[in-house]
Amino acid sequence: MKLIIANKVHSSWSMRPWLALTHFGIPFEEVQFPFAATFDDPVWKAKVAPYNPAGKVPCLADGDIRVWESLAILEYLAEKYPDRAIWPRDPAARALARSIASEMHAGFSALRGACPCNLGRRHPPKDRGPKVAADVARVTAIWNDARARFGRATGQPFLFGEFCAADAMYAPVATRFHTYSIALDPVSQAYVDAIYDLPAFRAWREAALKEPWIVEEDEADEPTLENYRPHLQR
Repeated sequence: MKLIIANKVHSSWSMRPWLALTHFGIPFEEVQFPFAATFDDPVWKAKVAPYNPAGKVPCLADGDIRVWESLAILEYLAEKYPDRAIWPRDPAARALARSIASEMHAGFSALRGACPCNLGRRHPPKDRGPKVAADVARVTAIWNDARARFGRATGQPFLFGEFCAADAMYAPVATRFHTYSIALDPVSQAYVDAIYDLPAFRAWREAALKEPWIVEEDEADEPTLENYRPHLQR
């Protein structure tokens, strides 16, 4: 089984299935095609096309099977490995987990546009507008609701207690809140801290911070010399 991904610093969608595969101990080979200077480079898309005709990552190659889109990959893994609790076992929790994962997949465009994924930067707080604020409010409401209804009573730190596919979907959002210094309520901040403490995420981030590549589109917000990872070279 192969997972085709892009830069770990910038590719939030690649992060999602990678975290699930790694956390649940599913063997896979990582195939990385680093982004070019911009996301629409036709040469880069041509490299990915044999795995995904849309020319996007992530995509999963399992023998002759090809699966792309992060949520579809997570569903495929859940079906292939039913012994792993990739989705919560409880039907009510599973229904909510799938709903909020789908909401993440389809929504929050203002947050994603204004705060692109970048594990190598840390920006000071600032007002990013009402649409971003509305997205942040909705995300944190989701997190608080899941924690109150299913997570808190387990004594475990993730949305439904143990780490699951819904957490994989929201992990890149947690990194955005960290990167852009977005103020959070205590429950949401604790959840961000739990994501950063997850061994699979620590492994992803450690590798990300060693990457030499920069995507200019995601490095343009308030650039200063101090904000750049010191080892990066243009």
